[in-house]
Amino acid sequence: MKKLQILIIVLFSIWGMTLHAQSFTITTCSADSITHWLNTNNVPAVGIGIIENGQIKSIKVYGEIKKDVNAPVNTFWNVASLTKPVTAMVVLSLVNKGEWDLDEPVSRYWIDPDIKDNPWAGKLTTRILLSHQSGFLNWRRGEPSKKLNFHFEPGTRMGYSGEGYEYVRRALETKFGKSLQQIAAEELFTPVGMKETHYGWDNSLDSNRFAEAHNSKGARYPDQKTKAIIAADWLVTTISDYCRFGLYVINGGGLSNNLYNEMSAIQVNFDTVATHRSTGMGLGWQVIKNLPNGEFALTHSGSDNGAKTVVLLLPKSKRGIVIFTNGENGNNVKNNIIKASLPDLKPELAKYMGEFR
Repeated sequence: MKKLQILIIVLFSIWGMTLHAQSFTITTCSADSITHWLNTNNVPAVGIGIIENGQIKSIKVYGEIKKDVNAPVNTFWNVASLTKPVTAMVVLSLVNKGEWDLDEPVSRYWIDPDIKDNPWAGKLTTRILLSHQSGFLNWRRGEPSKKLNFHFEPGTRMGYSGEGYEYVRRALETKFGKSLQQIAAEELFTPVGMKETHYGWDNSLDSNRFAEAHNSKGARYPDQKTKAIIAADWLVTTISDYCRFGLYVINGGGLSNNLYNEMSAIQVNFDTVATHRSTGMGLGWQVIKNLPNGEFALTHSGSDNGAKTVVLLLPKSKRGIVIFTNGENGNNVKNNIIKASLPDLKPELAKYMGEFR
């Protein structure tokens, strides 16, 4: 497993907010600054959503969708691993209704043929899979055999894995006889008003609104829209829809108090010798605990080729920020926006920036 790196948001939030908790606010960056960061990093476009006081305060998109065409406010983005919190909330909705169990072995519904003879397959539960304790690599394509394989006993430590989320998807689809897209539409997208959100690219979507991925020099990657439904990656959405999702989570996500607390509890620390025991993985979210005034944060980042994204939610004070970019250097743009939007953060901590992929 690749070395895990803690998000700058984690360190920023813990150290920066500790110093200036009372004055902490999310501010809007100037358009000139954002344009400068886009240009200097060869990133065509960025979308920024800000939630304040339990309301969506600002939805802005900057840059060009293609040469000489401004990116519209309803631009479609591939949000990469920001797909995972969405999938987790879909699953938790089913748990909340008593139609799914966090701790039931998912082998009752699905066993991947690659591990059917391994007794550890019976140890996989939804809790273990959503908190990245499956024992799988991120993707089976990283295995020499290209087959799914355990690298440690499930539930004993953390190992970031998109395969774990795909495992949940297959179990869900087997039990309910529906695609994840159908289940998500019923459990989340329709109730929350996420009318322009889809797992994978769908031909019914307007391709003229899609933020195509670009390399580090600003050249467009070949059009490789993923149409497959993937639980861990390639959710296509807009800034508005994802902010609606973020606000829904901030307001409890339709879950019971007990289940919401399970979601935002640290199920596993990032490593066995974690420096910051107040950070780790919850159910679908990276969690930061013990912030000033009883605050905690739910956060996640995303990284595909030419797509760099992040979400940070502060449920107690009902604030949040969502950033999508469509360039390989998007992390630089993202970091500058975070530092400018969160003025109490210490810029020198930028060296700790990391990504879960």
